[in-house]
Amino acid sequence: MAGLSEGEKHFIRGGVAGALRADGRGRLQFRPVSVDTGVVPQAHGSALLRLGATKVIATVKMFLAELAYKAELGKPSVLHPDKGKVSISVDCSPTASPSFEGRGSEELSTELSFALERCLMGVKSGAGAAIDLSSLVIVAGKVCWDLYIDGLVVSSDGNLLDALAAAVKAALSDTCIPKVNVSLSAATDVEPEVDVSDEDFLQLDTSFVPVIVTLTKVGEHYTVDATSEEESQMSSAVSVSVNKHGQLCGLTKRGGTGLDPSVVSDVLSVAKVASQQFISLLDSEVAAAEAAQ
Repeated sequence: MAGLSEGEKHFIRGGVAGALRADGRGRLQFRPVSVDTGVVPQAHGSALLRLGATKVIATVKMFLAELAYKAELGKPSVLHPDKGKVSISVDCSPTASPSFEGRGSEELSTELSFALERCLMGVKSGAGAAIDLSSLVIVAGKVCWDLYIDGLVVSSDGNLLDALAAAVKAALSDTCIPKVNVSLSAATDVEPEVDVSDEDFLQLDTSFVPVIVTLTKVGEHYTVDATSEEESQMSSAVSVSVNKHGQLCGLTKRGGTGLDPSVVSDVLSVAKVASQQFISLLDSEVAAAEAAQ
């Protein structure tokens, strides 16, 4: 994004202050959302999401050699033998924004990957995970699914974290896990034989997968779904992850000083209301996309 003139900066800040942003939205209004699912045939689940001019793709891959999928039947960790494993990674296309050229995207990719993992997977033990890790176990301590969730920023016009989290939620809704039949040996030291079906699938439960709503402070006011130009004028931003049940799943902050305790409650209340609005928009788009397949 080219540098803004002082007049353009004043216009953006004045629009937020007057509750009429440069693109005509109110402070707590999202840009148009559209979703296409099943966009990557080689994946178990995928989604292309557009949020205004921001466009991202998310895939959920499972490696099965005979199907050339990228998620694998792995082995549960020794510390958590009753849980499967999930890996999350984000890449920013160099063509998505001039600032992504060269090594400019690496730090942002790492930041987005970490934020998404914290939002979806909770703490290291798996507590608070939006995905039921126990549902990925085939045989406790011996065989589990390893899921790989990948995000790609195709074009950037602000609010990348929220867009990626929404795309991941849509891709998970599109994900079907093959049924696995297991033959266990009487000998405990013999690895179980597994037969992975290419006809019968199980739908992944996404009822607790949250969206992320980032409240961006411009001047004295917070906005949702900030554009790149608005983000260039922000003093701080708070990202809150909330699921459809209204449960708070996580909170991160960037920029500025610490949050004043007196405003934390208000920020969380606004984020909860905005998240339900966003989830309603997203669910409608996902349902329409699935119906169109």
